[in-house]
Formats: sequence, C-alpha cells, structure tokens
Amino acid sequence: MEVETEIWPPTRRSPLHVFFESGAAGGVFLFFAAANAMVIANSPLGIAYFAVLSAKIAGLSIQHWINDGLMALFFLVVGLEIKREFIEGQLATWSRRALPAIAALGGMIAPAAIYIAFNLGDAATLRGWAIPAATDIAFALGVLALLGSRVPVSLKIFLTALAILDDLGAIIIIALFYTADLSLVMLGGAGACLVALVALNLGGVKRLLPYLVIGAVLWVFVLKSGIHATLAGVALALTIPLHGRGTESDEPEHSPLHRLEHWLHPYVAYAVIPIFGFANAGVSIAEMSPSLLLQPLPLGIMLGLFLGKQIGVFGFAWIAVKAGFGAMPARASFAQLYGVSLLCGIGFTMSLFIGALAFPGAPELGDATKIGVLVGSVVSALAGAVVLWMAGRPKGA
Repeated sequence: MEVETEIWPPTRRSPLHVFFESGAAGGVFLFFAAANAMVIANSPLGIAYFAVLSAKIAGLSIQHWINDGLMALFFLVVGLEIKREFIEGQLATWSRRALPAIAALGGMIAPAAIYIAFNLGDAATLRGWAIPAATDIAFALGVLALLGSRVPVSLKIFLTALAILDDLGAIIIIALFYTADLSLVMLGGAGACLVALVALNLGGVKRLLPYLVIGAVLWVFVLKSGIHATLAGVALALTIPLHGRGTESDEPEHSPLHRLEHWLHPYVAYAVIPIFGFANAGVSIAEMSPSLLLQPLPLGIMLGLFLGKQIGVFGFAWIAVKAGFGAMPARASFAQLYGVSLLCGIGFTMSLFIGALAFPGAPELGDATKIGVLVGSVVSALAGAVVLWMAGRPKGA
C-alpha cells in the first residue's frame, strides 16, 4: 500500500507571508516609523534625535546621507518599476495608460493650483508648489489592503498605475525645478557615466555588477553637479536591460531589471522608506499653536492634498470616462473611484522629499511643511477609507 506523500495544501502561505508580499507592509512600516519620529521629537529624547540627524559623516549630515544616499535606492526602484510597467506591465499600451495618465495629470495640476493660490504673494513659500502633487503608493495601497475585498482588484491596479505615472511626474518636476547651481564639469562626468551605461545595455551585458559600479560613480557626479543626487537612481534604472524574447534567460522574469528590482524591493520597502520617514517626519509641536495650520504654507499643502487630489484625480478621470478617452476600471463604481481619488491625497514620502528640496535652509518652513503633509495625508486616508467602506463591495461580488 502506497503512502500519500503530498503536502497539503501545496501552495498555502501564512497570513504573515501574504501580508509582506502584498505591498501593504511597507505602508505599515512607514506609518510606525513616522509615528515614532513624532513621539520622539516631542519627548525628552527630541534633542538627541535632532542632534543625531545633524551629525556630520564624510562632510554630509546623517539626514543628508539618508535623503541623498538611501533615497537614491528608492528612486532606483521607482525607475525600474516605471520601465517595467511601460514595457510589459499595466502601462504597456496606450489604452491602459489613458485613464491613469489623465487622472495623474489632474492629480498634479489641481493640488499645485490650490497651493499656488494660497502662497501667490510669498516668493519664499511659493517654491513649494509641487509638495502636494505626489501620491504615496505604499500608504495608499496599505489602506486598500485593510479594506480587503470591498475594493475591486481593478481599482488597485488603477491606483498603482496612477501612482507610477505620478512618480514619473514628480521626477520630472525635481529635475526641472529643484536643482542648485550646476557644475558643467560634474555634469560632464555624469554624462560620461550615462554613455557607458547605455553602451553596456546596447552591448548586451546582463551582469548587474558593471551597471552598479558605474551607477555608484554616476551618483557621486550627480551629487556634486547641482542636480539632486537621487535622480542618478532613475537614470541608472532606465539603462538596466529588460529582455522579453529569445531563450529562457532572456525572459523578463530572468532579466537583470527583474532580478535587481526583486532584490532591492524588500530593502527599500522595509528599511529605506521607513528610515526616511523616521528622519523626516519628526517635528516638535511644543511651541506651535493651532493657528499654524491656517498659515498659507501648511494650509496650501493640506488643502492641495485633500481637495486638490480628489478634484484633480476624480474630475479628470470622470471626464475621461464620459468622453470615451478611458475605460472605467472593471466592476468598480464612481463612488469607489472617488474613494481611491481621496486616497491619492496621501502624499507622505514624495511630498516630504520635495518639501526638503524646496526649503533646505529654512527649518521653520520645513516644520510647517511636515505638519501640512501629515495632516493632509491622514485626513485623506481616513476620508478615502470611509468612502470606500460605505461604497460597498465590487459589482457582481
């Protein structure tokens, strides 16, 4: 008599395993990191917290190393995701790009317009016009994960595609509007590194090590060029090969791009982004009055995130669907689309990052930025969750 040796069930995974693979875990880690930063900054440990962040290592503060060094890895992963999605993913065809692209455009225009309206008379704060224009995909997907089957998968795909295009827009904005005095010599060195990376790609080199070594040199040149150093991560990502035909080793799942993205993603999601959140969310509110929220800078950010995102994303998406430029996500209602539009007002990571670029030498403006981002993001998350919960389960569920 044969003994049954099959393990049952063969593909069952623990809830913890599913949680860490879902993308929601990164949002949860980021939330706790930001919350801890706020608690520590307003405790007796606050002095030590700010002292450590300002401590210098090799000429740069620890916060500078985090924002310019570690975040280059974040932008590298973002660049890899953008390239993969445009070549073989949800953004591979114009029909798939249409609705999230139109919604992302509205989601950048409306928040920026609201911020500008509140800060038009102040040249110093006007520089932060792009702060409310970004969406934090980790936080937003984390909220969707908590709602489970009440949100159709098509809306999760829509939000992911929108956030990727949103990140692309933020990268372009950073490159065009948030650069210091440029060094032509360092830009020349960066250009030479890019030429070498493109040559590796065109030459069919699939080993990652040469790309990473040249990418590290590229980061140094970009850091000293006046362009923000994190953009080196995006430039490197766009040169990593993604092959889609030929032998098995040429398939996308075996490509250098896929392998690098798969290897980096957990480190970025569970270490880099939480560390960034911990280093940038801490703000002492002991001497702040409630009237601070009514000042043009934080008010423009809060209303840009909460009102601007929902007006821009939902408004542009509604027009696109009604005009036939884009197809409504499958099994989703307009109420659910509106709920997702509210979640786009969670601008935490990229908004704080752009805020740090906009006001590098003005700590009081930096603190006001953090308050505006935190309040606007929390209100958007709560409002979006309530709307999606009340909207009910997907059609046909």
